[in-house]
Amino acid sequence: MASVVEYQGPRRGYRCGYCGCPEGKACSGMWAHSMTVQDYQDLIDRGWRRSGKYVYKPVMNQTCCPQYTIRCRPLHFQPSKSHKKVLKKMFKFLSKGEFSKGNNEEEPMDSQMDNAVMDDFVLKSKLDIHSDHRPLGEGYNEVIENEVEKKEEKLEDKKTKELNQSHAQKEKLGSGEPSSSVKVVASAPKPGKGADLSKPPCRKAKDIRKERKRQKLILKSQTDKLEGFQVQHEPQLLPSEKPKLNQRKNIEDFIFDILPEDAAHRLEFTRFLCTSPLEMENPPNGPDYGYGSFHQQYWLDGKIIAVGVIDVLPYCVSSVYLYYDPDYSFLSLGVYSALREIAFTRQLHEKTSQLSYYYMGFYIHSCPKMRYKGQYRPSDLLCPETYVWVPIEQCLPALESSKYCRFNQDAKAVDEERIKELDRLRVLYKRTIMPYNVYKKRQKGPSDEAIVQQYADLVGQTCSERMLLFRS
Repeated sequence: MASVVEYQGPRRGYRCGYCGCPEGKACSGMWAHSMTVQDYQDLIDRGWRRSGKYVYKPVMNQTCCPQYTIRCRPLHFQPSKSHKKVLKKMFKFLSKGEFSKGNNEEEPMDSQMDNAVMDDFVLKSKLDIHSDHRPLGEGYNEVIENEVEKKEEKLEDKKTKELNQSHAQKEKLGSGEPSSSVKVVASAPKPGKGADLSKPPCRKAKDIRKERKRQKLILKSQTDKLEGFQVQHEPQLLPSEKPKLNQRKNIEDFIFDILPEDAAHRLEFTRFLCTSPLEMENPPNGPDYGYGSFHQQYWLDGKIIAVGVIDVLPYCVSSVYLYYDPDYSFLSLGVYSALREIAFTRQLHEKTSQLSYYYMGFYIHSCPKMRYKGQYRPSDLLCPETYVWVPIEQCLPALESSKYCRFNQDAKAVDEERIKELDRLRVLYKRTIMPYNVYKKRQKGPSDEAIVQQYADLVGQTCSERMLLFRS
């Protein structure tokens, strides 16, 4: 089975759904009558993306809001604080039925697709949401104090607060005024009344934490100096024997946490094939469900509340859309479904080792509400000129200066899939498959070599030789 595509060329000067510019968007597109999963994998690794059967690629150096393909590396993924908050909120809702509908923002429309097909795909993107994630300037591996220290700080804060309240209460009572009104008296209190000036003033919790941290650094420095001596005289534990204190939870620990038997709600998942140009494939060494496009249905107490559309490809799970019941937007279903799909990718990797990435569509740095995708880390952005993956941390400084950037720092690097022999491109013409050089001889009317060359440059040498370009 070969992919059959009909290239429709570039389209410029129409409204952008990200910045609102009436004539700023530019992209090339083609209609996929059918497509193999390997061809689509290779295409998205060159910046293409599908919307139904329409496959499109932004003209990166011309469009008003350049859209960079982004992928997450699930095998090294650790949920951020905001991700954990969403997962804990879902678990609390399922186990106890508790939730808060306040301060929940509606997920914005994914306007990445070509306007010509927008009316047919009025869908919510599972990832395009307003988010409370950290600013992009912060690194993924933020400095997080361990749980023991957090508990100590909370206790210290509580004690400090109680002590300050105690002093304030004494001042209230000593002044003879009601507790609802407090005056600040400049003169020293009479003996037996007010704060005891013979004792040091109360310290702020912030100052206490700083002092504790300084003491820990001093202690660590002293320990490091003695480390060599200790290694010589103390037996070392094997890696498997080392105690796992304050070990960070991974995403499965949150998502697959066991609900109590009397849980208030039950959330279930089912998976079905869905209509797509991708041809279903089920090789012996592939995933249990095979490769192709799937609906992941989210059932709450027997009622369907969301449907995620994903493409399972040879090297990745690609997120497409999420439909959801707006009555359940308080559960942050966009973020929750993305985290579940990351966990799903990790599960698929256990059987199919080459499947190890999660593609999130496009990252648009020029659109602030779209930057949150960069918080699913570690992640990479695709260089729009050489089509190599670059860690997002290395890309952000350049994107702060310019909307369009080449991420590959090697000035001599080129697109390895650039067209070398156009004549080897395959064409489907009058129900006959032929190489382009044969098609040219049979072609009637004006030459279409310029548009065919453009198509070949965009899809690359390998795909041009494997896919069939339909010509009428």
